[in-house]
Amino acid sequence: MRMSDNQFETIEQRVSYGVGRQLGDQLVANPFKDFDVTAVQAGLADAMNKADSQVSEQDLNEAFGVISQKIQAQEAEAAKELTKAGEAYLEENAKRDEVTVTDSGLQYEVLTTGEGDKPTAESTVRTHYHGTFIDGNIFDSSVDRGQPAEFPVAGVIPGWTEALQLMPVGSKWRLHVPYNLAYGEQGSQGAIPPYSTLVFDVELIAIVS
Repeated sequence: MRMSDNQFETIEQRVSYGVGRQLGDQLVANPFKDFDVTAVQAGLADAMNKADSQVSEQDLNEAFGVISQKIQAQEAEAAKELTKAGEAYLEENAKRDEVTVTDSGLQYEVLTTGEGDKPTAESTVRTHYHGTFIDGNIFDSSVDRGQPAEFPVAGVIPGWTEALQLMPVGSKWRLHVPYNLAYGEQGSQGAIPPYSTLVFDVELIAIVS
């Protein structure tokens, strides 16, 4: 049940709630998902009251070490599964006649052929794009936002840098980008997991400079 808007009436109460909410949002984003809210509240209260810790430093370090190893194992397994899924997708996709595979492993298909100039690595371009994972879920789309994006050709992921220099202005291509030509082993800001193979529809609208 949602609390009444009058639950926190004073400025101090609202700021306090806001701080708690921010802490909660940070915890939700943490790789460790098994937080005990009661224990979190107890730790916060003890810290705010400058009380002695209810858990010894040795026990805390041991617990953090165990959880760290658990998270690393989970991330390694997830990376393995993503890598396998991406490799299987690219292997099957490469069999299609309309798909071209470059020496780097980038795959592309031409949806619309433009007749303009091709950008260079030094160019800045304006594009529309629609990015998905291989399961079709969208992670970013200038098309959905209704606002084209401008960026230097050399300032994007390697798969894009390569493809853009092959595309005449006015072209629209579908790129199938292996993880090593995308966001690699690190992923991107939580939105794109490490080792993700990505699919982009890219329309090259103009060379800006």
